[in-house]
Amino acid sequence: MQRVNANPGGRLPGVFLVAVLLSATVGCHDGPLYGLKVANPYYSLHQWQQDELLGPTDHVRRAELTKLVKAMPSLPLERQQRWHTHLEAIYEHDASPEMRRLAIRAAAASSVPESSELIARGLKDDNLKVRLAACEALGSRGDEDSARLLAETAGSTSDTDVRNAALAALASHRGPIAVDALRAALDSRDPATRALAIGSLRGVTGKDYGNDPQTWIAALDGEPVSEPQPQLADRIRNLWR
Repeated sequence: MQRVNANPGGRLPGVFLVAVLLSATVGCHDGPLYGLKVANPYYSLHQWQQDELLGPTDHVRRAELTKLVKAMPSLPLERQQRWHTHLEAIYEHDASPEMRRLAIRAAAASSVPESSELIARGLKDDNLKVRLAACEALGSRGDEDSARLLAETAGSTSDTDVRNAALAALASHRGPIAVDALRAALDSRDPATRALAIGSLRGVTGKDYGNDPQTWIAALDGEPVSEPQPQLADRIRNLWR
C-alpha cells in the first residue's frame, strides 16, 4: 500500500494560503469540510500529479477531519456512507499517521456497516498510535465482531501497548469472548497486564474478587469464591458516588 503526502514540499506559503482561501470560499458549493476533500489526490475525478497539487495545509486537513469525527454521529446515514468512502481513501493513501488515526476515529463514530472493516485494518497499521486508536474504537462498539477482534489482538500481538489497549477496550464488552480473553491475560508475566485484565473483568462481569489473579481465575473457572466485603472507608466513599 503506497501512501502519499497530500502537500508535497517546495510549495510557497502564499500558494497554500491561496488554496486554503479558495477552499473556504467555495466550501458552500460542496458542503462542509470541502478543504478536506480537495487536499488529497484520491478525491479528484481526474489523474492527479503530485507536482501539480495545490491544497490546504496539513493543519487545516487535520482540523477539518477532527470536525468530522465530532459531527459524524449526527449525520444522516446517506451522508455517513458518502464520508465513509473518503475515510477509506484517507486511510489507504495518506502518509500522515495522524490523518489515519482520525479516519479510524471518524469510522468509529459512524453507523455505516463497512466502518468495522476499516477499523479492523487500523489494528495492522505500521504506526502505534493508529493501532491504539483502532483498539479504542472497537471498545466503543458493542457488537460481537468488535469483541472478537479485540480478543484476537490481545492474544496475538507482541506489542505490550497494543495488547493492553485491547484488554482495556474489552471492559466495554459483555459475554464469553471478552471474559475468555481477559481470563487468558491473567496468566501474563507482566503485573501491569494482569492488573489491567482484572480491572476490565470487573466491568465485564460486574463482580469484584479483589486484586489476586488466582482468585479471579478460580472464580471464572466456576470454583466457589466470595467477593470480599468492602471496607468501611470504601462504603462511605460509595455513598457519595
